[in-house]
Amino acid sequence: MPKKRPGGGLTRTEQAAKFLGVSVLSGVVLAGIAMPAAGALGLAAKGSVEGFDEIPADLKRPPLSQRTTILDAEGGTIATVYSRDRTVVPLEDVSPYLQKAIIAVEDARFYEHGAIDVKGVLRALNRNAQSGGVSQGASTLTQQYVKNVFVEEAGDDREKFRQATQQTLGRKIQELKYAIQVEKELGKKKILENYLNITFFGQQAYGVESASQRYFSKKAKDLTLGEAAMIAGLVQSPSRYDPVNDIEEATQRRNVVLQRMVAVGDISQAEADEAKAKPIKLKITRPKNGCITARDGAGFFCDYVREVFLSEPVFGKTREERAKIWNRGGLTIRTTLDPQSQKSAQESLKDHVYQDDKVAAAITMVEPGTGKILAMGQSKPYGFGKNETQINYSVNKSMGGSIFGFPTGSTFKPFLAAAALEQGKPATQVYSSPYKMPYPERVQTCSGKPWVNVGKDTAENENESEVGPYALKEAMAKSVNTYFVQMLEEIGMCPVVEVTDKLGVVMGNDKKLPESPSALTLGSQGVSPLNMANAYAAFANRGRFCTPTAIESIKAADGSSLKVPQSKCSQAMSQQTADTINTLLRGVIDSGTGQAAGLQSRDSAGKTGTTDGRKNAWFVGYTPNLSGAVWVGSATQKVEMVRITIGGRYHPLVFGGQVPGPIWKDAVAGALEGKPSPSFTRVHIPEPQQPQPPQDRDRDRDRGRGDNKPGRSNGGNGGDTGFVQGTTGDSGDDPFPGISLPPDLITGGANTTGGDTNGGNRNGNGGTDGGNR
Repeated sequence: MPKKRPGGGLTRTEQAAKFLGVSVLSGVVLAGIAMPAAGALGLAAKGSVEGFDEIPADLKRPPLSQRTTILDAEGGTIATVYSRDRTVVPLEDVSPYLQKAIIAVEDARFYEHGAIDVKGVLRALNRNAQSGGVSQGASTLTQQYVKNVFVEEAGDDREKFRQATQQTLGRKIQELKYAIQVEKELGKKKILENYLNITFFGQQAYGVESASQRYFSKKAKDLTLGEAAMIAGLVQSPSRYDPVNDIEEATQRRNVVLQRMVAVGDISQAEADEAKAKPIKLKITRPKNGCITARDGAGFFCDYVREVFLSEPVFGKTREERAKIWNRGGLTIRTTLDPQSQKSAQESLKDHVYQDDKVAAAITMVEPGTGKILAMGQSKPYGFGKNETQINYSVNKSMGGSIFGFPTGSTFKPFLAAAALEQGKPATQVYSSPYKMPYPERVQTCSGKPWVNVGKDTAENENESEVGPYALKEAMAKSVNTYFVQMLEEIGMCPVVEVTDKLGVVMGNDKKLPESPSALTLGSQGVSPLNMANAYAAFANRGRFCTPTAIESIKAADGSSLKVPQSKCSQAMSQQTADTINTLLRGVIDSGTGQAAGLQSRDSAGKTGTTDGRKNAWFVGYTPNLSGAVWVGSATQKVEMVRITIGGRYHPLVFGGQVPGPIWKDAVAGALEGKPSPSFTRVHIPEPQQPQPPQDRDRDRDRGRGDNKPGRSNGGNGGDTGFVQGTTGDSGDDPFPGISLPPDLITGGANTTGGDTNGGNRNGNGGTDGGNR
């Protein structure tokens, strides 16, 4: 009996015998099912054949993964994405040279044998026994195709891939039975076509069409003899024979393939010699995969489309099921992205905020009435390098955005105003609006349990000169913080929650806004630009809110259409309320804090916002046919925009109307160029009667000390700045005759500072707006 090698290994004879047993069992005995003559060798193993019979006879062939093309609203390509770069083509679209080269080098007797090539197995046995190892295999093209089917099915699952490629007897037996089935069902030409489309050719190219484009930038049907031979030679080892990394090795392999084609009679020796004499001339088309390749800065929108697909139940019951469909690819996704709007958005961002600035900017634009996302971009490009990011600042965390969104500042005030109008408050509502005041001691919530100002937190206006009384129109235009704090105290929090719920306003982590004065008055909580733009679109649409949508249609690889999610619309407030908000926010642009954002040629409205420490600046605005939100700030919330240079311009202090406003103006102007210019339905809001001249007021104030009628206190530093109650008297004119004042008139507050304690952001985002310009 032969001895074992040192170290416990098998001798060459034992190795050959082992390979003989495996090969005969896998190749000859099992082939006897299809070719009875093979059974005459008498080598069947009863147990193995029984195991073979237990293997399911139906090979599930998953659709081949292909590239997915994402298009804009006009049909232009935004990006091409794929898990495997493959374009499936019929056999007639593959060069005859390539068909013959593949067969010659991989399975010369392909058209002569069944699923298993008995002669090939015996030849391999002989060669391997002589070499003392496994130097030659005997898998047919059909067997290789079956193996690739398992690899394709494994996808990105490492364990399934390992099982599909492991060299075990069990896998070989399974592979062989399926090969027999495939031969019976498909026939030779279809097997060859499937093989050419499924096989990996290196450089991220799957299938001959992608390989031809990758190496020679041409279609597979146009390959020359030498080019076809080079590609065919890659199958054995795509990395070893990669012409991009080793042209000499690739050339030698190509010549082997050419000579093999001569040996089987496909070409003459003269043709082979002529092809060998020509150097390989590559014309590389680099892989262009993923959202990083998107044009006009649409990488973030491209990524958002992917997240929509993976999250929408309409595309599959589970995320895993949806991911399989996405990775399989072959989809043509037409989106809502308007190329004109997207280009304008990116150009505006580049003009106003540089990529290497300390802060970033993001803009999202949507169409009122449809929820269609028209543009989505940001100043720091989509990527992995310095001053690049893959975080989409425009969307919620669940869709690839920042963890919490960004505090919105005074851009939240229109939601509060809408809630008050819905509760019956007049558009002429007046509040005393002192420069500084404590938050109310108690404010009613939806739960019935009031919020209590246990921290004695305060709110103040941007400037000490901002002292009321103010009516709603002026308070909105000047963004007077204390006015809206008093408004919230009067109507309570629940009406605001009801309005924001109807407008789909949630925090960046998809949770509901907390019921706290700072959150529901001064925008202390983080919200995404998409969320804000879409909520404001309801104002433009006369109170009708539509959920955002990014996908218009999807076609599968076979040409069939997939069902896509539709925008859902509902009336979030009365038309009268929306029209009133539009009229108020026109004032912000006409004469208020947002004048720098005003459009000259069309109706527009909007609101500025700046948060504590000037870490965030916003402008959210709209026309009747477009709504957009611009955020500027630090994603880490660590940069205070004071004495800062942004876009090459120095700013002592950054306001919402100062940097975000011009970005919005330029982006929207370009997006709407050449498009209709509809008008808002305006509401007449009476101007409050002007107060008396100072000397008269002083006279009445002096006379009115102790009057029952309200008089204006002297105010000044540290003094009362609101309306105060006096005692009876026969004089002292009401400065706003015919307008009722709140019964609980509030005086100036203490000097305590900080945020809303219930909001959890004391001395952070929860305090005053800090800069509502």
